[in-house]
Amino acid sequence: MTDLAPRYTDKRTVERYIGFGLVDEKVFEKHLKSLPDVAAKGEKLQAEADEYILDEDLNEGAE
Repeated sequence: MTDLAPRYTDKRTVERYIGFGLVDEKVFEKHLKSLPDVAAKGEKLQAEADEYILDEDLNEGAE
C-alpha cells in the first residue's frame, strides 16, 4: 500500500493494521511527517466537574 486511506491513519487502530499487514509502517511514518504542525491553532480551555469519580467508586459494584 503506497497511499494511506484515512481509515487506516487513526492512531488508536493503526498498530493493529500494521500487524495485519494492511499498512506499511514506513508509509505510515512518512504520512505522519507530511502532516502540518497545527499546534499554534490550538486553544486552551478550562473545565470544571461538579462531581469527582474516584477509581474506588468505579470498583464498588464489581465485587
